Amino acid sequence: MSTVDVLTDRSMVVLQDRPLVPLTSWLLQAIADCADSGRGLQLVTPLESRLSLPLRSAAAGSDVQWVVRHGDGYYEGLTGRPLQWDGGTFVPVPEARDYAPGFVTRPTAPIGAQLSITYQRRHTAGTDLGGTVERLLALLTGKAPSGWGPAEPRAHRWQPDRLTEYARGRNAARLLIAGDGPRPAQAICEFSAAGGGAIAEVGTATVGYAPEDPPPLRHLPSLVGALAADKPIFSLFAQLVPGRSDLTTEARWTGSPGPLAMAVSGTVTGPAGLPGQQVGPARAPLTFFPLGDGRSPDGWQRHRALVQHLRSAPAPA
Repeated sequence: MSTVDVLTDRSMVVLQDRPLVPLTSWLLQAIADCADSGRGLQLVTPLESRLSLPLRSAAAGSDVQWVVRHGDGYYEGLTGRPLQWDGGTFVPVPEARDYAPGFVTRPTAPIGAQLSITYQRRHTAGTDLGGTVERLLALLTGKAPSGWGPAEPRAHRWQPDRLTEYARGRNAARLLIAGDGPRPAQAICEFSAAGGGAIAEVGTATVGYAPEDPPPLRHLPSLVGALAADKPIFSLFAQLVPGRSDLTTEARWTGSPGPLAMAVSGTVTGPAGLPGQQVGPARAPLTFFPLGDGRSPDGWQRHRALVQHLRSAPAPA
């Protein structure tokens, strides 16, 4: 059981001195309480602690700040930015010009690759909501998911109809899905009401690969095509993130993510020098744009050029 250790008018501080910190139902409620009160949730751990993928995802947004205690100082666990306590909240150290020393220490486990695929789709009234993530995880791992729930540990075994009932009963739902393949795999899906019984979904599936077991990137176009053939999607983005194969995150620098590909619905022409490839069925085509190998920074330049081109292109007639 967790408790609030410090509560001010600006922040709720929770100390977690454990090897792995998950996104528990208690932390989920604390995040909601902070949102209602206008506070920030600051999760303080020692350097040795790791975050689970769902909690790391929350910390990468605006819901949670990961504060790492190392020696006599503190720093932001995902960026290495030195922090200090100002009496009401942890704030950046004004004079700091470099990463905190703990952030640049060697990771405690080998750094492999995390293949992350984010998709967007829209469900009409009455349709199943769990099929897309189920199909994607099956394509990535060879097996259907094992369970789902709003927090860790996942409270329910995999039943798409139960997930659909849960998500459709709310204006918004953020659900965690556990993979069940030979490699660590998880997904996070966000559902929101879009009017008239329609539901908008944004899902991200992540699979961890050890250094000696690289992801099969050459099969990415066929994987995206197979997903679109079964579950029409609006867009998709794939990237490679350096990290532990168990999908947990240390408060240390492990490298920058890099884009692999982007796919958009319809038959679309890309900018000069960036040809697209048609994947998926004729009834729901996607245009697949390779962006890089997930390691070269040039991939982000191609991604930026593609996004700018798509935004400036005239709408289909």
